[in-house]
Amino acid sequence: MSYFFITTAYALPSNAASQPFVEQSSSQGTRNILLLGDSISASYGMKPTQGWVHLLNQKLSEQQRAYKIINASVSGETTSGGLSRLAGILAQEKVDHLLIELGGNDGLRGYSPKLIKNNLLQMVQLAKAKNIKVSMIKIKITPNYGPRYNALFEQVFDEVAAESQITLLPFFMEKIALDKSLMQADGIHPNAKAQPIIADIVEQQLTTIMTTEP
Repeated sequence: MSYFFITTAYALPSNAASQPFVEQSSSQGTRNILLLGDSISASYGMKPTQGWVHLLNQKLSEQQRAYKIINASVSGETTSGGLSRLAGILAQEKVDHLLIELGGNDGLRGYSPKLIKNNLLQMVQLAKAKNIKVSMIKIKITPNYGPRYNALFEQVFDEVAAESQITLLPFFMEKIALDKSLMQADGIHPNAKAQPIIADIVEQQLTTIMTTEP
């Protein structure tokens, strides 16, 4: 199975990164999920209010769910960038759960799996030090770099999840990225039509996580 669209979704120049659109929650009793991701979660190519995070937060509010997503995603973000920002975000926001959606840009640039793993482990440790639960989305990339690198890359997520005892979720773009009707004209990023679908996929995943947490 080809993952061309999945990988190129991260094909952004280093200067394309921008400040994240952060949706905050101050409601008492609401558990906040901090989403640390890249362009796929940062509403690339559209208004933040059109993105899946905003749509999902609307659904959660309408359903009176007791949790909400704080979106701290940045287009072009790497695991190193996420790690450098995380401590500052945790110092400013009330966070109950960390959801990591990073690694695609690292893989695209051929970064060492060891470096990626170390960055992810440090992010998990930072959150756990504050008694914050952590989940991570497994990322898949194109076979351009060869089967050995791909195997080592995907293995990183399995190892981090196992060693840290955190929940590993499947990549929500896996099927969407293979459907051209759900992609923007650049053939790289999911379009507005795809956003509600992504919201539904993530909602199912988060419902399972949040209902099993104390």
